[in-house]
Amino acid sequence: LLLLLLRILPLPDRLLAVIDDSPTKRYGPKVEGADIHRNPTPGPADQTYLYGHIWVTLSLALWHPWWGTIGLPLRAMLYVRKKTMASIPRKRGWKFRTKLVLAAKLIKWLAPIVKKAGKTLWVVVDGGYTKEPFLKPVLAIGVTVVGRLRCDAALFNLPPKRKEGERRPRGRPRKYGKKRISLAKRAGQKREWQTVECTLYGETVTKTYRTFLATYRPAGGIIRVVLIKEDHGWFAIFCTDPDASVVDIWEAFAARATIEQDFHDVKEVWGTGQQQVRNIWTNVAVYHFNLWMHTLVELW
Repeated sequence: LLLLLLRILPLPDRLLAVIDDSPTKRYGPKVEGADIHRNPTPGPADQTYLYGHIWVTLSLALWHPWWGTIGLPLRAMLYVRKKTMASIPRKRGWKFRTKLVLAAKLIKWLAPIVKKAGKTLWVVVDGGYTKEPFLKPVLAIGVTVVGRLRCDAALFNLPPKRKEGERRPRGRPRKYGKKRISLAKRAGQKREWQTVECTLYGETVTKTYRTFLATYRPAGGIIRVVLIKEDHGWFAIFCTDPDASVVDIWEAFAARATIEQDFHDVKEVWGTGQQQVRNIWTNVAVYHFNLWMHTLVELW
């Protein structure tokens, strides 16, 4: 069905996937795989934690001429904490995997389908997924990653280039520079800031930015870093394609908000987490049923 949609819909050559995780509340001690997790939306009751499941979810961000960018959730994988594994019966055949490994498996599932449809794939993630266990396998299959950088990210300058006629040193050429780059110092400089117009959330806005190339070990080499200045401060995003434009990078990162709307809709509209089931595979089934209902209705 997904391959058919990619061939029929009037889509650009480059598709954008979004990955993030979200909890669903569950009740009862016999619900397999459930545990106490941090609550990202505490609400009026200010509940810091909740009891339930954590779902690493993959969504496709598409541009709609009336509503701007919308998200179509495609697939998810249930994250179970290592200490919770003992409560799952062995006959279920459940294996422990981290969120980063689960996210990489989702992209490995999607990438061949996108390639078969004749498209290229970008994926946008939050700062929690910009680590080597996710980046390394995803970049190995030719997927471009856009993500957020920590303010103290371990960035380095580019390796020195050999001068013309200079003798090549022994060993492999350097992939990373020696000088550490401080994002805070770069953001504090008043020079080299520029403005650009881009389309965010359906509106054309002007953003102040500065960009440069750096080397980042989790990404395995050179990345493009973009610093965005806002009224409340600044933050940094990056793209593993050093030739990507600032507009493409920023618009891709802004599309990450579509998956937050997906999480809201599958919970509030389709009732994710309200199913009274205990078996861990049945929980996986009903979560996907909610995802596909939402996606099919949006497509219709």
